[in-house]
Amino acid sequence: MPHTLISTHTASASASLDITSGIDSTYSVYEFHCVNMHPATDAVEFQFQVNAAGQSGFNEVMTTTAFYAYHSESGTTATLAYPSALDQAEGTAYQHILSFDTGNASDESVSGILTLYAPSSTTYVKHFTAVGTGAAGYAFTYSMFNAGYINITAAIDEISFAFSSGNIDAGVIKMFGVS
Repeated sequence: MPHTLISTHTASASASLDITSGIDSTYSVYEFHCVNMHPATDAVEFQFQVNAAGQSGFNEVMTTTAFYAYHSESGTTATLAYPSALDQAEGTAYQHILSFDTGNASDESVSGILTLYAPSSTTYVKHFTAVGTGAAGYAFTYSMFNAGYINITAAIDEISFAFSSGNIDAGVIKMFGVS
């Protein structure tokens, strides 16, 4: 499937990266490639939230789920887990995606892809999937898998990315339309 680069957003000690244009009916699928997102604060989660067209506050209702696999640098611990605390059931908080306790050391960050399906639909809820990998703040590497839906039938035209605490020290988010 061909990808068309729509925009690039670079963090530098940013509280959040908000994409407020470019999500429209041109594409039925949008991908957000998050590259080396590095937090200023240790052991935090990368997350996102959206706005319906004409709305503000990044607080739309979501139902979500997640699971992850991790392995310690020492090789002594490996786990596949379902962290129910990262789920939302009709919640309006920012949704944790791609990461679990991302560290802020120079060799720690998170990268991954969030896919948003049919954000311009005014008939159906908006589904998403996300997959990422990173380095946790306590010598672990992990892969995180998220899915869910944004429970509104209004079009979505804005998205915000942030860490659960502190700034995004560095990183790049590229928004693609998928044909």
